[in-house]
Amino acid sequence: MPKPRNAEKNPRGLFERPPGSGVWWINYYEHGKQRREKVGRKSDAIKLYQQRRADIQRGHKLPPLRRTSPVMINDLVDLMLEHVRNQKHKDLRTYESRGEMVRRELGSRDAEALTPQDLETWLSDHCRTSATFNRYKALVSLAYRQGIRNKKVTVNPARLVPQRKEPKGRLRFLSREEFDKLRNVIEIRFPEHLAEYVVAVHTGMRLSEQYTVEVGQFDRHRRAIDLDRTKNGDARTVHLNTEALAAIDSVLHPKQKRSERIFPREDRLKVYTDRKQERFDNRSWFEVAVKEAQIPRITWHGLRHTFCSWLAMAGATTREIMEAAGHKTMSQAARYAHLSPQHTQSVVDRIVGMR
Repeated sequence: MPKPRNAEKNPRGLFERPPGSGVWWINYYEHGKQRREKVGRKSDAIKLYQQRRADIQRGHKLPPLRRTSPVMINDLVDLMLEHVRNQKHKDLRTYESRGEMVRRELGSRDAEALTPQDLETWLSDHCRTSATFNRYKALVSLAYRQGIRNKKVTVNPARLVPQRKEPKGRLRFLSREEFDKLRNVIEIRFPEHLAEYVVAVHTGMRLSEQYTVEVGQFDRHRRAIDLDRTKNGDARTVHLNTEALAAIDSVLHPKQKRSERIFPREDRLKVYTDRKQERFDNRSWFEVAVKEAQIPRITWHGLRHTFCSWLAMAGATTREIMEAAGHKTMSQAARYAHLSPQHTQSVVDRIVGMR
């Protein structure tokens, strides 16, 4: 099929391979021998082609062509994981598991040949939610950025894949009645975990924060816990009310080392009151208790929502919620201003009787 007359023609000596990839090559002849070089950006290819033509006319010796095997996506995943390990990222296991998925599905493909459309199609086929789509896209983009940084590749197809809009997070929190009901179940079924539950609700610490706190970070006189590193990467102080303080005191003993964790996560077999041996960690025992208490749609992260919601209902400002919970922006804390129907009703009731 003939090309339209108005179709854009490539500059002489340049071609794009694969078409649409953004990777440009130059093609020229030296003493009747054809030479091809992969360059990258089109503007760089034009400059190099002009330079090679000028060198040939002047009789300059050209550099030898390198015969290299193509860089595979596997190689970029390795660079990405090495970078994450060097950064000592707390979500290393997440990067490793997602990296293995990318390696298994795309690892044997030529990294330069992967187009944005190829990547978007793969993400759409393998990611059920927009959030998962965006997380894998970010991981692939990080892998390609490390490849560009180490001069392994010249393009990043993930940059041209549009981000998907994610629905707002679920803001389910416990009412006071639900809190007491769940507390009673934990006190009977898993009494050794009661302090963890109380501290989670009364401090709003993230799971990764609470289960990495060491004894040396706890200051009883100041009624505070000093977090060295948080999800946001910033240090912050968690202030303790009387409920949280009493819960922490109940699990500490005088001979405990400062380097020991206040709430060590369990990964061993334990025997509980039903005499069944199961492998529990901090979330699985919690899910058992939630099921027995018959409280719907609550997760461990919902305890953090509970903390922020109770603050809002107690009259805390958005700024105060932001500082207490360690939010990065005001918009994150503002979500809690109108979570409770009872709280909203109490606000509108204030105009009754006004003249």
